[in-house]
Amino acid sequence: MSRLPAAALALALAAGCAPGPHGGGSTPDTTGDAEQGLASFYADSLRGRSTASGAPYDPAAFTCAHRSLPFGTRVRVTELARGRSVVVTVNDRGPFVRGRVIDLSRAAAAALGIIGRGVARVRVERLR
Repeated sequence: MSRLPAAALALALAAGCAPGPHGGGSTPDTTGDAEQGLASFYADSLRGRSTASGAPYDPAAFTCAHRSLPFGTRVRVTELARGRSVVVTVNDRGPFVRGRVIDLSRAAAAALGIIGRGVARVRVERLR
């Protein structure tokens, strides 16, 4: 057997056993709807102010603002540089800054490790 076919066979076998992008080869719990862009987070001065859904902004809750997803939709936000992710619930509209796809509560931003940077590149995936 020549080296080329043996290497191709080894590569094919290894690829078939590798876990998917969500690990373990399991089916992801997303709808397939995903977007990438910048995430920012709410200023502390907005604490208690009404969001577009009517709920007061709570910096300790895992919530977010999205331009078009329905209120109550849960999304997984993954910070791309470090791979950290959080699940948040849409309860507000925004962000209204070009290039930003989501505004996070302070707790969600802290969990992703983006407080010091202010913004971070993220992937937003709608959950079922």
